[in-house]
Parts: sequence; C-alpha cells; structure tokens
Amino acid sequence: MASHRIISMNKILKALGHAASTLVCCIAISSAASAQGALPAAVNTDPAQARPQLPEPANPALPSLVLIGDSTVRNGRDDGQGKGEEGQWGWGNPIAAYFDAGKINVVNRAIGGLSSRTYISGGHWERTLAFIKAGDVVIMQFGHNDSSAINDTSRARGTIKGVGEESQEIDNLLTGKHETVRSYGWYLRRYVAEIRARGATPVICSPIPRKIWDAEGKIGRGKGDYAGWAAEVARQERVAFIDLNEMAARKYDEMGRDAVMKLFPLVTPDERVHSNWAGAELNARLVVSGLKSLRLPLVQSAFSAKAADIAPAEDERPVVDGAKVRGDMPRDPALPNVFIVGDSTVRSGGSNGMFGWGERIAPFFDTSKVNVVNHAIGGRSSRTFLTEGRWDKVLAQMKAGDVVLIQFGHNDGGRIGDPAMKGRASGKGTGPETVEDTKPDGSKEQVHSFGWYMAKYVADAKAKGASVVLLSPVPHKDAWEQGRDFSTFAQWDAEVAAAGGAQFADLTMVVSDGYRKLGAAAVAGLFSDARTHTNDAGAQFNARSVIAALNGLPRNPAAPYLSAQGKAVPPAAATAGSAPASAAAAKAWP
Repeated sequence: MASHRIISMNKILKALGHAASTLVCCIAISSAASAQGALPAAVNTDPAQARPQLPEPANPALPSLVLIGDSTVRNGRDDGQGKGEEGQWGWGNPIAAYFDAGKINVVNRAIGGLSSRTYISGGHWERTLAFIKAGDVVIMQFGHNDSSAINDTSRARGTIKGVGEESQEIDNLLTGKHETVRSYGWYLRRYVAEIRARGATPVICSPIPRKIWDAEGKIGRGKGDYAGWAAEVARQERVAFIDLNEMAARKYDEMGRDAVMKLFPLVTPDERVHSNWAGAELNARLVVSGLKSLRLPLVQSAFSAKAADIAPAEDERPVVDGAKVRGDMPRDPALPNVFIVGDSTVRSGGSNGMFGWGERIAPFFDTSKVNVVNHAIGGRSSRTFLTEGRWDKVLAQMKAGDVVLIQFGHNDGGRIGDPAMKGRASGKGTGPETVEDTKPDGSKEQVHSFGWYMAKYVADAKAKGASVVLLSPVPHKDAWEQGRDFSTFAQWDAEVAAAGGAQFADLTMVVSDGYRKLGAAAVAGLFSDARTHTNDAGAQFNARSVIAALNGLPRNPAAPYLSAQGKAVPPAAATAGSAPASAAAAKAWP
C-alpha cells in the first residue's frame, strides 16, 4: 500500500510541475498582452487539402538540395502571412541564404499540414521525386502531424506509431478511397529507398521540438516518439541524420524561457509549434551545423559566405584528424608487444569526455614484461585503417611473439559510395568480391568485404610470427538489453578467425552480459554521448571486459604478460560460442 501512495504522490507532483510550467508560460503571455494590448488570433496556415505552388530547381543544370516536410519547414505560402518577421516561418526559407545559388539549388517543397503519409498519398512526393536526380541531397523532416487521427473527416493524416512493418486497412473518410496505412518508420524508409534509387543522398532530420517545458524547466524532447523513431530509421538504413530535435532543445535550454518566447509568434492561443522568422533562422543555422558535420561533398562545396561562422555539430562518430594523433611506439624495443588496433571505441583521447577501452587497459598488463601499444584511431573502419597506411605502421613495429588485438565494425556498416558514410563502409561478408567506389576527388577504389580486410590483418600478423585475437565491437548503449548488437560482424570475425588460425573473442556479448548485471541506469552513466562512446568509467569497464574475454579463450596469447590485476579477472563465459561461428573459430586454434 505504501508503494502505491508513493507512486500516486509522484504522479501528483509531476502533474503539479507541468501545471506550474504551463502557468508560468501563460503569465509570460499575459504580461506581453498587457504591455501590447490583446494578442492577435493564431493563424491556421495548414489547410486540410493543401495545393500550394511549390518551387522547382532554378537551374536544372546544377545539383539540388531538396527539402520535404511539414509547416515547420515551409509554412503556408512561405510569405509570413503578410506579417513580416512576426508571422509564421519554416526553417526551409532562411536556409537558402546559407548556400551559393551559383553552385546549388535549394528547393523547398515541404507542405504545411502534411505527415510522412499524406505527403505521399496526396501526390506531392511523386511530383517532387520527378525533380530529383543523381547527386542531389534530399532532407526529410516529418513527425508533427503524424500523431493525428489515422482516419477522420478532418485531416486523416496520422501514421501508425513506431518504425515497424504493421499496417492498417481503412476506407478513408476524407478522400473516400481505400488505403493501407503504415508506420511512421515505414514511410521514412520508403523515402530513403526511392531517393537512393535516383542516385541521390537522403538525410533524415528529426522534427523541431515544441515550445513546451517539463517539470524541471527543460524543453521537452521527442526521444520517446518521432525524434527517436527518426533516429532509429537513420540507424537501420545507415542514412545521414541531423538530430534537430535535440540540437534545438539544447539551444532553447541555453537561451532561457524569455528568449525562447521571442522565437514564436505572440498569439492566442499560444503558438507552440510554428516559429517566427527569428526561430526559423535559428533552426536553419542548426540544420547547416548538422550538414557541416555530415561532410557531404556536394553540400560542403556549396556553402555561401554566410555559413562561414557556423561550426559543425558534434559528430557521434567523428573521423579524427590523423595528423593530430601521435602514433604509439613500443616503449622498450627489447620487450614483446601487445598491439591494439581499432576505432574510437578503443581510443578517443578524452575528446568531449570520451575514452576507449584501449586507453585504460595498461594496468591489466605487467609493463616490465610487455609494451602495450595502442594504434587505434577514431572514425576508422577495417577498410580505412588499411587504405590510410596505418596498418603498415603497425607491421613495421611488429615482431615474432607479439600479440595483436583488433576490433572494427562500428564504422564499417552502410552503403559503399554513400557520402554519409565518409568513405568508410566495407562490403558485407567475408568473400573476395569487390565494389568500385568513386571518391570525392574522382579516383576509384576497389572496396573489399569486411572479412577480406580482417583476413589480411590476420595473415600479415601471422607472417610476422604474431598471435591475433579478433574482437567483436563493444555494444551501443541502447542495444544490449534484448538480443545482441553487431551479430553479423561477430559472425564474420569468427569465420575469419577460423579460416586464418586466429582466435575470436565475442567482446560484444561479454560487455552486454556485464551491462545486464549492472542495469540500465548504471550503464547510462558509462557513456559520454548518446549511444556509442564511453566515458572514463565506461572505458575502464570495457577494458576489464576485454581481459575477461581474453582469459576465456582456449589459449590466451596475452596470458604471460598479465599483471596481478589482469590475472585476477575471471574468464568470461560469453567469450566462446556466442557468435554463430565462434565455436568453429575456437576449434581452429592450434
């Protein structure tokens, strides 16, 4: 009974917090009304069956940046309703000034009042798709209208919540037609597929936040619904993503309530969705910041001078400038080495509080017996670590008796040739097939499979007389509670190890099992960003997990070099047998 009282009281307090937040907002509006007279009535710029005149590419010979979405991207007739800067504006209007019209068309074909579903069912997407050509970039931002009713006589624009494959058959009360309604994620995936089929690059943008504060005085985020679902589709499809929802909410929190109020029209009832010109300008700058972080070649070369002062948004998987990273050298050339090769989950250098497990593993080794040499660098894949010549530097330091720990996968996914992948994607599987990739400078590269690159590392190291352990990638913060993360990469690692005489350690599952013991709340405290990079505590946890994985191998090649701390780590049960082919890999070890 006591627990029920606590839950009820918490609900009451939370409700009071929301009520207080709303009251403060009303007071602010009332104060503005008192100072300026009665506030004007809010304007509906989203007619139920919109047929606006949409722009076409000004110069068909140029590439285009095409925008699709709702009224937060293009509001009404895109004219501020004759109210100038105090009217309603979408960010798709001011963003054009951040691009050189002599290099790129900015074509804003968003329509107010539409959802990801009705932009298609109304025929607008078909007409827009006709203008999209190879090399173009298309930004989509939907979500504000997708939560509406699926079937009614008013808008009939809602989509099924989530990103699943479920559908609902309806006789549309508004159009009189039979229709199959899909999920929000399904519609986004359709846009992505059809954009790619045209040879263009899709970019998913999460919807701008509403002007609603929570009980703690923070702008509400949409991680639990459309913003989160947009991000999930971007991850599923390996599509470039701009988290405008989070970026704008963070900016609003920094500015404070009074300043944020000035970004929206002062009307009654209170306008919480559509920004005025100042708000649209802010959102446009945030989108430019997001685009800069994506480093799409077409967009990068087309910014105008107005965009010069905008810094790139923080990149979840940054490509670290190799010129600024000092390569590790063996401390004592007379000693054997444990080489560590990988990406930013292995070495981040403390940037933005991020650390990789390779930076916290040294205490588990007796450094009087072995050198621990960390060659990992952020933003690299199995492909780019080789093509940049970094593997050659490792080989130059390697000798018989050394141990090599290799972990790739975080940057290997995605479609080869997609600029959003930053030239890092490798081919799927372990076979010998290649895919030709045309690089931004026009040169051609034959891209191999993930397994091909890993097999080369194994063969080269064994030729030097070294022992190799392939580690599956550490899991994401949101992908360990159910099932497993990186299942295909784990399988490919295991297959390569089995064929090449290396060992495979399923680090993904060793860490995941450890996370399950800690619980979600504790695991959240181990990360420095949304889902990929660990902080110092997380790096220490993962470093210990690596040692547990090594201690669980049939033969741990690093065992002779472990310190007392390393020897005390119990072997992980998940090291062998978790990945589909890991048992075979274990048997292949001589």
